[in-house]
Amino acid sequence: MFLDCDFSEKIIDTHCHLDSQAYFGCLNEMLNHAFDNGIDKIIIPGADIKDLPRAREIAHRYKKVFFSCGVHPYDIDDFDLDILKEFINDKKCIAVGECGLDYYRLNADDEAVKAKQKEVFIAQIQLAIEYKKPLIVHVRDANEDSYKILKNYVKDLQGGVLHCFNASELLLSLADDGFYFGIGGVLTFKNAKKLVEILPKIPKEKLVLETDGPYLTPEPHRGKVNDPILTHFVAQKIADLLNLSKSEIIKLTNLNANRLFFQGL
Repeated sequence: MFLDCDFSEKIIDTHCHLDSQAYFGCLNEMLNHAFDNGIDKIIIPGADIKDLPRAREIAHRYKKVFFSCGVHPYDIDDFDLDILKEFINDKKCIAVGECGLDYYRLNADDEAVKAKQKEVFIAQIQLAIEYKKPLIVHVRDANEDSYKILKNYVKDLQGGVLHCFNASELLLSLADDGFYFGIGGVLTFKNAKKLVEILPKIPKEKLVLETDGPYLTPEPHRGKVNDPILTHFVAQKIADLLNLSKSEIIKLTNLNANRLFFQGL
């Protein structure tokens, strides 16, 4: 399995939906293989509030798995702040999110939905501030609104990550405000020209690796369910683009991920 890559050094995967149905029936085998062959720690991002009990259960079953509590902008109809507060004090809950804005499926006149997304996003930012947790942010086709909201609260946040960074120059400026940038399989795609061009502009001390599994499987395994160990292909792609070794990228991104998510644990 995946014999075309060296897995001798272990990576922190900062974003993998292990609670997804795509992993039902194969989770234990996949994780045991990952931890034996190239993965150090994994964070399950909260997306659908109904999946939080499973995310918590998985995190407690595996020593090196952690989770965050949050609601994705597609799932805002189920948002419940009281339920999030039931999970946030769990010792394996290390962040808030993934939360944010996603206008990709919206029409230009869907102002009510946009307003609701902003309301839910701000509520989760405030939750992260209250409980002193880093923020996991999802942004799609909503750069300006996301930037305005984050700039308004960033001074009070304990940092955060722009998950699946979309190569926005505007959002890149948040590096100076304690934000990190999650890089995953998209970087290996043929149509990732914009991300390839902006990658050298991202401060190296703000890069972290992620799968976003089961989605966005990197080349040369695109079309398969994403696996945390495939972050090694992303690390190699970053190394090639930045003229560094894969080992240097792994050490660097692990240091960054530990600084953001695991200080004090």
